[in-house]
Amino acid sequence: MSAPSYWREKVYRYRLIATYCENCNKKFYPPRPICLYCNNQNLKEVKLPSTGTLLEYVQVFQTFPEFSKLAPYYLGLIKLDDGTIIVAQLTDVERSELKEGIRVEAVFRKMYEDGEAGLIYYGIKFRPLA
Repeated sequence: MSAPSYWREKVYRYRLIATYCENCNKKFYPPRPICLYCNNQNLKEVKLPSTGTLLEYVQVFQTFPEFSKLAPYYLGLIKLDDGTIIVAQLTDVERSELKEGIRVEAVFRKMYEDGEAGLIYYGIKFRPLA
């Protein structure tokens, strides 16, 4: 039996790793096996910076069942310091602190639990820089 996909992909959930297409200079996070722009299959892994700027944000009220205990929560559109734009959950922040243009940093946090006695899933979220 093969390992569940979450465990096979956890290195990508635990670190900011993207794939980079040398043909068209595009980065993909989360990583993809094929470039969406030129169909190149020879992508290389690159480490993304752990800091960036919050471009936009939204408060999520209705979500998938595994995230329902966390709702409401915030998602942010983040421009990392190398120019890569990603979507990530925001943490350790109150609504009054959120504004476009604030600096944020990546942190390792609990994402959700798989039921009362199930697995606990972790991943990267972003919080305001102190």
